[in-house]
Amino acid sequence: MGNDGYLPLFETKRANGRTLYRVFAGSIFVGICLIWSYRVSHVPGHGEDGRLVWIGLLAAELWFGFYWLLTQAHRWNLVYRQTFKDRLSHRYGNELPGVDIFVCTADPVIEPPMMVINTKLYEDMKNQLENVAKLGRLPEVHLRHKGFSEWDSYSSRHDHDTILQILIDGKDPNAKDSEGCVLPTLVYVAREKRPQYFHNFKAGAMNALIRVSSAISNGQIVLNVDCDMYSNNSLAVRDALCFFMDEKKGHEIAYVQFPQNFDNITKNELYSSSLRVISQVEFHGLDGYGGPLYVGTGCFHRRDTLCGRKFSREIHNEFKIDIPKDREREETTAVLEEKSKVLASCTYENNTEWGKEMGLKYGCPVEDVITGLSIQCRGWKSVYYNPERKAFLGVAPTTLAQILVQHKRWSEGDFQILLSKYSPAWFANGKISLGLQLGYCCYCLWATNCLAVLYYSIVPSLYLLRGIPLFPELSSPWFLPFAYVVISKYMYSLAEYLWSGGTVLGWWNDQRIWLYKRTSSYLLGFIDTIAKSLGLHSDSAFVITAKVSKQEVYRRYVKEIMDFGDSSAMFTALATIALINLVCLIGLMKKAIVNEGIPIIYETMLLQFVLCAILVLINWPLYQGLFFRKDNGKMPKYIAIKSIVLAVSSCTCFTLFLT
Repeated sequence: MGNDGYLPLFETKRANGRTLYRVFAGSIFVGICLIWSYRVSHVPGHGEDGRLVWIGLLAAELWFGFYWLLTQAHRWNLVYRQTFKDRLSHRYGNELPGVDIFVCTADPVIEPPMMVINTKLYEDMKNQLENVAKLGRLPEVHLRHKGFSEWDSYSSRHDHDTILQILIDGKDPNAKDSEGCVLPTLVYVAREKRPQYFHNFKAGAMNALIRVSSAISNGQIVLNVDCDMYSNNSLAVRDALCFFMDEKKGHEIAYVQFPQNFDNITKNELYSSSLRVISQVEFHGLDGYGGPLYVGTGCFHRRDTLCGRKFSREIHNEFKIDIPKDREREETTAVLEEKSKVLASCTYENNTEWGKEMGLKYGCPVEDVITGLSIQCRGWKSVYYNPERKAFLGVAPTTLAQILVQHKRWSEGDFQILLSKYSPAWFANGKISLGLQLGYCCYCLWATNCLAVLYYSIVPSLYLLRGIPLFPELSSPWFLPFAYVVISKYMYSLAEYLWSGGTVLGWWNDQRIWLYKRTSSYLLGFIDTIAKSLGLHSDSAFVITAKVSKQEVYRRYVKEIMDFGDSSAMFTALATIALINLVCLIGLMKKAIVNEGIPIIYETMLLQFVLCAILVLINWPLYQGLFFRKDNGKMPKYIAIKSIVLAVSSCTCFTLFLT
């Protein structure tokens, strides 16, 4: 309590051990600088073997060091939040601002209605909803909800008028459940779609909902969640209000981001889809510099900030309280429905700032990230709140193809932001803190990681076949910085993962997916973004991640058996790289055994050998999918054949070329 008797509704605590971590990080940076010095001072002369590849390794190691520095923005200044909901209740009682909740869905097959309507329903209602999804029409439900019957007039869900119905009117005094509790307003909206009008995917849907809800309920706080997510903590709304309604700091906060958690994560996280380190470490670090990214779900917003309002120090919390006694509408729901339909029409946004300075921004596959950045650049702060009891739970991808496609969209969208006028590197300069700028850049440069990782994953292994060392000998003092940086970095990574609640095998799986994303998802995302910037590629599509899996696929997922059953160009890249390393390792061992050269390899190429061996070991599930498995989750035969041909040809051509 301060001298004025003020009791905050939330408090912020800085993480312990920051000084110790900074000393540790400083020692790693010294090691990185020594590695750079070694590369620069030992470049082979003109005409010597390995000169060009040496320069390539220098470029890759410069990138790894630079990117490592960026990641320190996520770990340099971690903070943790705690709310005081009892103080909120004591101070305001039930006189709290209204909260509008948006649930967006795009496809009834991969985003089933039962996920959208996640409440306790009678069994016959569940069956009806599932039948609707299968049939693609509404055989019975529309008899009770007249708005739904309008779907019968349209043959396509991509060409129809606005369909809007207030299913439950929360301002109707009779809107109560069987126990007499007041029911909230429930509205169904399908915005108008026409083939000649681009609908801007989720961003367009969110903007339509912002406008429609402003006419019907006009809650001053907006929560949006993905259709697969459900509430796991009924107090999450009050947690968010503690931040917004704090008398001294609440007026600065534009949005409160909760972590994205999932209820179908396996023990060892086969596909590393829990985003564990991001949610438990990195976002806490960003929160210490002014707030986390907006990730598109589980986020509470001030409505006016979504509509383009700039921050001013003269702004004070002026929430209009929705008092229950004032519940009657001035107009009938039928009239309100008709008036609201125009707000979701295809032409409403013409010649307006919607999608530019108002609402979610258009033209980017990660509309949420660029929208959050623009809000912060208008002077607002955001808050990351990670309660012990998870607020929202969703469905994580259950196949390798799903996770790779998801990360291709994320990395591609983030890279597009970096190259756009809203880049955190220049647009945000001076508008947000340097630490937050670096944090954004770290994610925006995901895609560019592909180049250095690809180089390091292939070239050193190929040079093993010719017996050309690319790293210091074991007896050289230059060996020490390489060994220290590698061991320290990965030991810290393991400790961080375990501290975040993971397992040792889960960390190993995380390292595998780290490699797979950078050599497939990020590679394609990088190529597509560069092609688009050169005018060689059409606009990026918003790819929806499937929320359901076939029973056979899901059984493999539960057993933590990696699924390669999909046909994907990304699988070809992964398999080819894995096979190149396998061929190189086998070729090296054959030469070492035949020529009795094991001691020489140990002395001169230990780091190179260890790198290749780890790449082979981490790809063991992929080799199983290529050669040993018989189930439908094995690698498709034509991808296996293509990858084998590419790998063997690459190794053969490389050795012949050098010869």
